[in-house]
Amino acid sequence: MKNLFSFLFVALSFSSTLFSQHTPEITAKDLKADVYFLASDSLKGRKPGTKEADMAAGYIRDQFKAAGLKLICEDGFQYFEIVTDVTLGDGNALSFEGFQGNLKKDFMPVAYSSNGSVSNPVVFAGYGFDIDQDSLKWKDYEGLDVKGKWVMLFRGDPELDKNDSKFIPFTEIRGKVLVAKDHGAAGVLVVTPVGVDKDDKLIGLHTENNDVTSGIPVINIKREVANMLLKSSGFKVDSLEKILNNSRKPNSLQLQVIVTGSANLVLKKARTENVVGMLEGNDPLLKDEYIVVGAHYDHLGFGGQGSGSRMPDTLAVHNGADDNASGTAMVMELAGKFGPLKNRLKRSIIFISFTGEEMGLLGSKYFTDHCPVDMKKIKAMFNFDMVGRFDKEKNSISISGTGTSLEGDSIIRIFEKNVGFTVTHSPDGYGPSDHAAFYASNIPVFYFTTGAHTDYHTPFDDAEKLDYEKEKEIGDLGYNLIMNIDNLNQALTFRESGKKESSGRGGRRMKVTLGIMPDFAGTEKKGLRVDGVTKEGPADKGGMLKGDIIISINGMSVGNIYDYMARLGKLKQGQTISVEVIRNGKNIVLIIPL
Repeated sequence: MKNLFSFLFVALSFSSTLFSQHTPEITAKDLKADVYFLASDSLKGRKPGTKEADMAAGYIRDQFKAAGLKLICEDGFQYFEIVTDVTLGDGNALSFEGFQGNLKKDFMPVAYSSNGSVSNPVVFAGYGFDIDQDSLKWKDYEGLDVKGKWVMLFRGDPELDKNDSKFIPFTEIRGKVLVAKDHGAAGVLVVTPVGVDKDDKLIGLHTENNDVTSGIPVINIKREVANMLLKSSGFKVDSLEKILNNSRKPNSLQLQVIVTGSANLVLKKARTENVVGMLEGNDPLLKDEYIVVGAHYDHLGFGGQGSGSRMPDTLAVHNGADDNASGTAMVMELAGKFGPLKNRLKRSIIFISFTGEEMGLLGSKYFTDHCPVDMKKIKAMFNFDMVGRFDKEKNSISISGTGTSLEGDSIIRIFEKNVGFTVTHSPDGYGPSDHAAFYASNIPVFYFTTGAHTDYHTPFDDAEKLDYEKEKEIGDLGYNLIMNIDNLNQALTFRESGKKESSGRGGRRMKVTLGIMPDFAGTEKKGLRVDGVTKEGPADKGGMLKGDIIISINGMSVGNIYDYMARLGKLKQGQTISVEVIRNGKNIVLIIPL
């Protein structure tokens, strides 16, 4: 407790010192001070749910207050819960024929396993495929009765050495578990063949930042344990791997052994917060309309497996100076510049620093789902994400979303003439940052970034590597655009520009798309909510609407984003599918040509 008080005292003292340095203008000195505080080792990577992230939020809130913003929500904080960790509960067990497995040595439940116990026979189902496409057929379950049984299957696929393998859409373990569940499996035993990992390390409990589970117990077992289960068949894991990879055909087996296995995982949750403040406009008619200026302040903590770090085997503070202390500093400095000029504003401006962006845009999704103002009154959103690592050779920055309003490109061109760098216009409104949640709500967006670099998502994204003079120039451009758009007599005219659907968290391109923006945050627990529908896309033509909750595709259940991606991966271009959705509490079946 003494250490905590000492930490708070030092941080607050530093915070007070910085306030005394700040001026109403955006300056390189002030940006640097903000970034050095937020990206200091003391804040330990600003991982949501930690006291250090709360300290960052408190610092931002105090800066907003000092700038003259009205603190909204709960004194400037918009609280919500996130899953921060998955831990082992009591009763995780695995046994058969006198063998008693040792947890963490012989077996481990996977992070998305449902809690429960199964004591039933085991069936080996190869790679767990059920593929029936013109160019690829592999059906491990054909003629195999797995109802009520454990299914043992291999991770990976028989073409791990091929970057363009046709098996890629079918290799995710979650998708394989869903296939097993569709065939009636009571539980899944996951085995790692040599081709995937010669050291046979057990899969760690890496949280996916939501509480979406598989619906059945899923346990990772070592090859040695799998060989015991295979003993009566005369095969071993390595021999089966060679047979499957060489023959490219299923070799499923009914095993003469009953396994008793239990999984019990505990989801740890923590409260985190967006930071929200507002400057009220002065026009009697337009002050109830809003411009949002935002950036995320969270980062990856100490990194590690499942964190998003590009060096997952290195546990070290990921300071996130560029990503995204730079954008957070920009928002605070813009608030400081607009504060003394609030009498010049027609519309109100909401300044917000989001949390949970690195976990899947959780903060911006929560804000748009629980908006403290009428979402229809938000007329534009400016997002600053990684604006500190200016590349002097390229001498350019990127603004995305320029096509999401009829007027956006023209307005930017007026002001970019006066800056000392090139502005690259990108029309698409969808992107891997917080503006995506606003674009999905038909709000024009402007996404400022200086782009990725080799230190991105590593422990080397440090404050001394930023170009604060150039960031100040970017801030001045942002200020001019925001002030101009705030004072337009007519609000920007929204138009759809680019997709409203992602190819998936792993970046794999799906062969077909519905043309929707799915709810990646997993806030809906009874299906997959549709957060946006692309005009003239298959879903739009089939009558799907924003807000629909997809619960099945072609009669196969969809309980979450992972189920959806797995179902989508099996569809073909030109196919006509049925999609059942819940709309306003009623079940509706849509017929959608792909």
